[in-house]
Order: sequence, then C-alpha cells, then structure tokens
Amino acid sequence: MTSTGASRSIDLNCDMGELPEAIANGTQESLMPFFTSINVACGGHAGDERTMADTIKQAVRHKVAIGAHPGYPDRSNFGRFELAVTPTAVAEFVFEQVRALAEIAQRATVTLSHVKPHGALYNQAVNDRELAAAITDGVARWSRDVVMVGLAGSPMLDVFRGAGFAVAGEAFADRRYEPNGTLRSRKLDEALIRDSKEAAEQALRIVERGVVIATDGSEVSVDAQTICIHGDTPGAAAIAKAVSETLRRAGASLRSMA
Repeated sequence: MTSTGASRSIDLNCDMGELPEAIANGTQESLMPFFTSINVACGGHAGDERTMADTIKQAVRHKVAIGAHPGYPDRSNFGRFELAVTPTAVAEFVFEQVRALAEIAQRATVTLSHVKPHGALYNQAVNDRELAAAITDGVARWSRDVVMVGLAGSPMLDVFRGAGFAVAGEAFADRRYEPNGTLRSRKLDEALIRDSKEAAEQALRIVERGVVIATDGSEVSVDAQTICIHGDTPGAAAIAKAVSETLRRAGASLRSMA
C-alpha cells in the first residue's frame, strides 16, 4: 500500500468459480474488468476441475491476479456453516484444495498469487489462532510464496505473519460490520450491503480514512490492502462498477495485492 488518502493504492478482489451457471452464461466474466484479483473456489465449498480451469482462463484474459479460495468441504451449506474439524484435517483439506487449483493454473502457465479462506473457515479463523495456524500449515505444504488474505486488524493476520507469509488485510464493500470489527453474521438482517452507492461509499471510506461505520453508528478502523465484493451478492455487477469507478475518480490506484 502507499500512503493514506485518496492517492493510495488498493486491490479489489472477488470470490469466483463458485457458480457454474454464472461461468457458462458470461455473468462471471462480466465482473472481471472491475477487479484486480480473484479468489477461485477449489473443490471444497464449491468448484471442480472444469470451473477452476474456465475461471482461470477468464482471469488470464483480463490480466487479473489469481488466488485460491479453500473452504470447508461442505457443499450443501456452501461452506458457510461452522464445522468441528481437527487442525490436522483442516491443514489436509486446505493443502489438497490449493494444490488442485495450482496444478490447473500451471497448465495455463500462470501461478497463484494469494490464498484467502472462505466462509465459515475464514470467520472462525479471525479469532481462532489454532485454526488460522492450521490453514497456514496446509498452504505451507504447497508453498509459502503467496500472500495470505485475512480480515483487516484481526489476530489471524498475526498468525499468518508468524508462519512466514506476506499478508493482506481485507475489508468488505458489501458487508456490514459489528462494533468489534467483525462482519455482521449472514444469519442476521442487513448483513449484506445491496445498494451500489452505499457500497461505493463504504469502499471510499476504507481507502480515504481507513474506517467503516459499524451497525451501532460507531467508526471502526480497518487497515486494508484489499477490498472484497462478493460475486454472489445481489446486484454484484452494479456494486463492482460503482466501487471501481468511485475509487478511480477519487484518485485511488487499483492494483493487485501481489
């Protein structure tokens, strides 16, 4: 990142490769121009060899950095339910998922730049150091030469750093925050920001001031190097366009976290 203020640089990332119909009908690729990095579902909560390969091809066409998006192997719940899994098991499935995507990327002569856990795995690891360490153990079995993405300001980033990884703190344009800096649970009302103008205002606040407005109206500090917009958020295309255009007009430089 560069200095604070509108002139700073920021990465925009999006979770992709999760919805086969969006890949087939072009909806997913239509999002690519607005992002500088994507996180590809790699066979846990979603994704298979074909969706991974197709998503990588799209990313290459648009010169977007590619990262792995491992999650709990729980497709019926899209990896968004907490599971009681041992650290050893977490390390194993994270390794297998990242390795699977890396092998497909290699066939396309590209390399993975980052790893971002998905869903419940991500949210649990925010404050669970043992789980965060298990994730890094799995990634390290493949490579340490990637950026680990985690919630800005959270203990999980300390664990990632301690394991020898470069890190990128992540904030969200399309999610609401609790006063303690965590994301509002999707089980609760208004967890998602669906209005493109509101999402763009939140992204600009993150870049210019390093804060978000929590659900109680207080300001929460977020030192972020990347901002996420979920591809499956209703109105994702309009949100991505509004965020990208708003940040560029403000003088922000959009560039990959890698």
